[in-house]
Amino acid sequence: MDAYDDEGGRGERGEAAGSPETADGPPAGIAALSLPYQVTAAVALAVVAVLACFHVSMVFLHVAPSNTLTKQNGEAIDGWVYPEFEQNWKLFAPNPLQQNISVQVRAEVVGAGGTRRTTDWIDLSAEDGAAIRGSLLPSHTEQNELRRGWDFYVNSHNDKNEPNGLRGRLSERYLRRIVMQRLDAHALGGKVERIQLRSSTSAVSAPPWSQEKIDTRPFLRVVPWWTVTAADLPAGVRDGKEAGQ
Repeated sequence: MDAYDDEGGRGERGEAAGSPETADGPPAGIAALSLPYQVTAAVALAVVAVLACFHVSMVFLHVAPSNTLTKQNGEAIDGWVYPEFEQNWKLFAPNPLQQNISVQVRAEVVGAGGTRRTTDWIDLSAEDGAAIRGSLLPSHTEQNELRRGWDFYVNSHNDKNEPNGLRGRLSERYLRRIVMQRLDAHALGGKVERIQLRSSTSAVSAPPWSQEKIDTRPFLRVVPWWTVTAADLPAGVRDGKEAGQ
């Protein structure tokens, strides 16, 4: 009995002696790294934190009401936000957008025999609407790409369709690429050499219970003809053209 107790006691004492090592275990996370790697990880986390705070501050100033700080640093703020981080809060404005805007395009096509023809106007917005309508999971591209591209163009051009600096020229290239991607799905029977865009804007009619009188006649904004370059073509078409040259 005593021997049994001794063995049991020694076993219990052995577990008790070994338990701190099991409870503590090896260090985890950054603490498990060597000192140089701990310093590197700490510096990287600090840089990420600073960039995150800077980004949030710039976006906040972008959407904030005009003030002294935004007036003095407007170009720097816009340079950071546009075009990837642009914010638009018009949905929550006191007077939300009350217009239907349809973006349309026609193309000048050169056929195999060298004959030129101009296509009818193609309603790209209507095509997006048809693809979204009835879809449980509509594509973000179908919902917003063309609409935001046109907004980008309008907000960076004057009423004469003249670009306001670099952003205006960038919006033209961006919009041409979007349109050429959409036209790639149409059998136009030749090579597209030039395209022309226009928008049809009409006010949303008042509800039946309203006495408000609204003019719902469409207003057209026509963009000058643009010559299509290889940079405007979809990747597959562009690569094929370059290979054939």
